Amino acid sequence: MQLGRVTVSAGSEPYLIAEIGVNHEGSLDLAKQLIDFAKQGGADAAKFQTYKAETLASKHSPAYWDTTKEATLSQYELFKKYDAFGPAEYKQLAEHCARVGIEFISTPFDDEAVDMLAPLVAFFKIASADITNTPLLRRVARTKKPVILSVGASTIDEIDGALATLRAAGATQIALLHCILNYPTADENANLRMLGDLAVRYPECVLGYSDHTTPKPGLPSLVAAWLLGAVILEKHFTHDTALPGNDHYHAMTIDDVRSFRLEIARISPLLGERAKQPIPSEEIARHNARRSIVVARDLPAGHQLSESDITYKRPGTGISPLSWDDVIGMVTNRALAADDVLQWADLTNA
Repeated sequence: MQLGRVTVSAGSEPYLIAEIGVNHEGSLDLAKQLIDFAKQGGADAAKFQTYKAETLASKHSPAYWDTTKEATLSQYELFKKYDAFGPAEYKQLAEHCARVGIEFISTPFDDEAVDMLAPLVAFFKIASADITNTPLLRRVARTKKPVILSVGASTIDEIDGALATLRAAGATQIALLHCILNYPTADENANLRMLGDLAVRYPECVLGYSDHTTPKPGLPSLVAAWLLGAVILEKHFTHDTALPGNDHYHAMTIDDVRSFRLEIARISPLLGERAKQPIPSEEIARHNARRSIVVARDLPAGHQLSESDITYKRPGTGISPLSWDDVIGMVTNRALAADDVLQWADLTNA
């Protein structure tokens, strides 16, 4: 799957999306600063959210987040606080991302957002809540750009339906992001093993994980997801987790991103090849640490071997114990001493 300048596939190094979302709180300068922080930390992409409160939620939409962290009880009221950016601001943010060398993306929440973002993004990210939004899925798919689809709070039938809709409308490269639609997500609810089910059901899709757990040092939730097959990793990003607001307290910071990259660099060399086979550094062990058939006592030439005449010892430079049954009954063609490592040249058929 092509994500801007980076190609990802099963087993790739993590592609990390810093989900700035609306943590800029309407400040273009802060949004640019967050882009800079994301790049400096080691993120691959800086992601925003493009919506207008009027097209996203009715004025009667109740909260679904932890209201002890974000006290706003109306979705409309919360979204209205952070929907000030328009086409000019997103164009500036895309240009700033290009200057600093990080991919710009933004999740669209209506048709106008799709059309406005299409010239600015290399691929689209669709939120979990829109997995059943047929017209929006079609609008995104018709751009012919790669699609990353979060599947939080969805059934298998809903995932199947979304994939069918996207493909019918022209999407050919689709990634699925495991996600739990809790803000925040308790560790015991993260259910990262669901990635294995997605891998079995959708082998044609690149997999990822969108994380809403409270960050821990080294971001173990993202590390574990990557080890379980999630190549695309997404997490909210902020400059200050102590700020009030729905997406600050469960977000990662520049220091979190840096420590995550260090952890991946430490773990990555341990993973190695996928196919089980001996590697070159094991060759000496294959010869010297494995067993050979060894003569158990002095034997004359012309002696027909019985099981009591042989044993198995290191090194593995003689006849392998795999041929134990074949050797029994053969005849020595020279005198052999106890502890001699048996060779095929020492034996003949009876």
